[in-house]
Amino acid sequence: MRITDLKTENGKKSARVSAYVNWEDCDQPAREIYIETEKEFAKDISCNPHAFLVGCIIPAMHFREKRIQLETEICPGLREGLKTVMALIEYWSDGTYKPLNIETGISSAVSRSNGQRRAGMFLSGGIDSLATLRVNRMNFPEQHPGSIKDCLLVHGFDIGGVVERGMKYHVFERAKTAMSLVAEDAQVTLIPVYTNIRHLCDERDLWLNKFFGAVLAAVAHTFDQRLGLVHIASSYDIPNLAPCGSHPLLDPEYSSFDLRIKHTDLELSRLDKLKTVANWDVAFQNFRVCLANVKDRLNCGKCEKCVRTMTELVSIGALHKTRAFVENDVSPELFSGFDITIRHRAPFYQAMLPLLKKRGRDDLVQTIKGKLEK
Repeated sequence: MRITDLKTENGKKSARVSAYVNWEDCDQPAREIYIETEKEFAKDISCNPHAFLVGCIIPAMHFREKRIQLETEICPGLREGLKTVMALIEYWSDGTYKPLNIETGISSAVSRSNGQRRAGMFLSGGIDSLATLRVNRMNFPEQHPGSIKDCLLVHGFDIGGVVERGMKYHVFERAKTAMSLVAEDAQVTLIPVYTNIRHLCDERDLWLNKFFGAVLAAVAHTFDQRLGLVHIASSYDIPNLAPCGSHPLLDPEYSSFDLRIKHTDLELSRLDKLKTVANWDVAFQNFRVCLANVKDRLNCGKCEKCVRTMTELVSIGALHKTRAFVENDVSPELFSGFDITIRHRAPFYQAMLPLLKKRGRDDLVQTIKGKLEK
């Protein structure tokens, strides 16, 4: 793979950085990939080669490219980190994914070391990221450099990430409206970002289990003029870690000496996070866990993520307190349409059982146990 033609374009309403991906050892078509933000933040985005290298390395491994070439200098710290990333992906895949050669120059300087930059995070609107923002607000004084000041909301993941489902900009606008309320309450700046890097390979297993953390990190690198530290909220707590596209052994390795990427809040269980968000009313009324992107609702109330979250909220006595779901209760019939053991979900359900039992919800306890035993 060769990454070429890096450029910056400033339009009337947006600022975009882009590059061309040219495949060498597979039949994938050449493609322009981009990261874009609104005009207000044009001065904060840069055509950082680190972004495109990080964003492309997992698809390059997936399609069995022998090298990834970028005719510019990169941070030696990032180069070392990417070697660790490739070794971990090779191990997770039982050798199916092979490390490739990174052909770039090596920078002898740190570009941003003298700037007063801020702490930021990725805010999807889900429970993980909302809990990260809330915990940061509770633990860091406002003037501390670790206090989060910026939240990146990305189009091109669950919204606009799957080509055949369309770009769904109207759904993103709805999510942006909801998260604007959260950002205002938390006194942070919400920065909308748009990218098509996921379109390099839209295979679901690759995206969820290996790729999406790299795309988050790629976006972060384009904002390294503004941000010196970027948090990625953990998907699992320490006892339940499993191979995942965002993982504490992966995400920090996408850092450079210009930008630190941190995988955050590993000590918090899923129920800990839910309780944290439930005690923050603005977030609790506006969270979005659903990937279905249905019309006129933040959450469909029917998919596995929705039903799991609703059941967790029943277990802590909080479902009826949020407008994020239309439903005020969960019935056993809602579990009929999906497998609750997919993608290491079983521990989330097991953690609910004692709480549901205490609330007299034997119907849900028996339903969950039955599905876990299948």
